[in-house]
Amino acid sequence: MLLIPAIDLKDGKCVRLRQGRMDDETVFGDDPVAVAARWRDAGARRLHLVDLNGAFAGEPVNGEAIRAIAAACPGLPIQVGGGIRDERTIAAYLDAGVSWCIIGTQAVKEPDFVARACHAFPDNIIVGLDAKDGQVAINGWAVVTDHRVQDLARRFERDGVSAIVYTDIGRDGMLTGPNVEATARLADAVAVPIIASGGITGIDDVRALAAVAGAGQGPGIIGAITGRAIYEGTLDFAEGQRVADAAAGVGTSG
Repeated sequence: MLLIPAIDLKDGKCVRLRQGRMDDETVFGDDPVAVAARWRDAGARRLHLVDLNGAFAGEPVNGEAIRAIAAACPGLPIQVGGGIRDERTIAAYLDAGVSWCIIGTQAVKEPDFVARACHAFPDNIIVGLDAKDGQVAINGWAVVTDHRVQDLARRFERDGVSAIVYTDIGRDGMLTGPNVEATARLADAVAVPIIASGGITGIDDVRALAAVAGAGQGPGIIGAITGRAIYEGTLDFAEGQRVADAAAGVGTSG
């Protein structure tokens, strides 16, 4: 299981929000490239970038910073979400060196867009499903829909997505621990790799997720995104990755 540092971009800075509220932010860095290099040097094997402004605007806003990170970290897989609503945006990010584009709100509003994107960009599309009490939320978590997470996940599995990022929005940015049970249930419901997001506080949370990472009918939980914990120091990133590797029987040399 990969531990994946999150770099959330707002107004060109690296921030973390509490439960997705744009007015409740903590700034962790003014130089996104330097922040990315920090996690790369700590042994990260994938980065998770989010254009927060873009998620609300419906189009890329922090694209320049994302392109700069991709250019500064060649060979490091990067997944990007926030404001990806058309194939032109996907193509531009992939051309810039991004490995995967995450479709969130648009996947729920226009599910056929996911199918078209998977056809046009095979192996480069991830769907982000953000949920509260099992119901999918959209528009920067401002609207909770009637869609259940597992139902949409099965649809996108058929479309051929590379992975599903699952976020429990009640826990994201709150340092209250991830929703291990709900994440494991989703991994058991589909044969698509699941990336957990939201709530990681410390090393015990990494152990808890790693313990169920192999559950399910498919690849299971292949990664866990962490943000506030590694920025505030309640989780040492390198140690967390070592623990996750050890749980999977992987060597710890990186």
